[in-house]
Amino acid sequence: MDIRLTQFSHGGGCGCKISPAVLSEILAQSPAASMIMPKELLVGSETSDDAAVYQLNTEQAIVATTDFFTPIVDDPRDFGRIAATNALSDIYAMGGQPIFALALVGMPLDKLPLAVIREILGGGEEVCTRAGIPIAGGHSIDTLEPIYGLVGLGIVHPQHVKRNSSARAGDRLILGKPLGIGILSAGLKKGLLSAHGYAQMIALTTQLNTPGTALAALDGVHAMTDVTGFGLAGHLLEICRGAGLQARLEFARLPLIDEALDLVRQGIVTGASTRNWNSYGQAFTLDASIVEWQRNLLTDPQTSGGLLVACAPESEAAVLEIFRRDGFQPAVIGELASAIAGQGSVTVI
Repeated sequence: MDIRLTQFSHGGGCGCKISPAVLSEILAQSPAASMIMPKELLVGSETSDDAAVYQLNTEQAIVATTDFFTPIVDDPRDFGRIAATNALSDIYAMGGQPIFALALVGMPLDKLPLAVIREILGGGEEVCTRAGIPIAGGHSIDTLEPIYGLVGLGIVHPQHVKRNSSARAGDRLILGKPLGIGILSAGLKKGLLSAHGYAQMIALTTQLNTPGTALAALDGVHAMTDVTGFGLAGHLLEICRGAGLQARLEFARLPLIDEALDLVRQGIVTGASTRNWNSYGQAFTLDASIVEWQRNLLTDPQTSGGLLVACAPESEAAVLEIFRRDGFQPAVIGELASAIAGQGSVTVI
């Protein structure tokens, strides 16, 4: 029986994320806002960082995250590999080194053969083995849609933790992976994605963001995040708002996936891209030369996207070298500056 996993998904990959505006409204009413946080909790939810960080002693802090979603591709092993890579990315984005994971599994048991489910889990195990960690347990339930992901635990030196709020005026912005994964996924669903485009999509979404650990050890790296469901625009804005800065982004310098560029010019986009812009577009100033397809690339939801690094100009060469050493093709895409009244914003030229 030929199973197309995406037929069960109302959205795929990080495009499933609740929109930034709706999420903010939900969390605004959360009792967590009034909870007393221990001093050992170095990073919580206050600055929209990628993971929580809890200090154990002067040399060690635990990095904890969780991530899961519905299928972005039809191949079960590829789905498992992508979901696991995406989940572990949050640990690298905080400067940590993964130590183990727990599997989160939700499957429609009346619709999926057990062999397919085993392949999904096998894909996740393959990635964790590549990251040098075990899957030490997990939890599973019977659901209407296939859902897979991980709880990821890592370790980091407390002085190497990189928060959104630590970015500084004058920092250069460096992106580790090209944009366009959401557009490729939309093309796949419409039967428009070529075999080459699919191969690119899998290669990028299963590439672990391992440079994050080494980048965090550089004094000149001030902030770091991974670009996922809110798109480059949304995750850059989180840095700007966390640090009270404004960003100047140069569209011509953005690394783009060739086939995604072709598809977006044909009007192929995800629904999440529009939701993203509706959520945070008021914080952006777009040059008159920026047209709709370019805006759609800025808001395109990336599944297992690249690291976005804010670093001092004198550290730019070292950051680029660390990325390249691990097989990435990074690009300098803009810079940060002081903001009026500390209001985070982004200008795109």
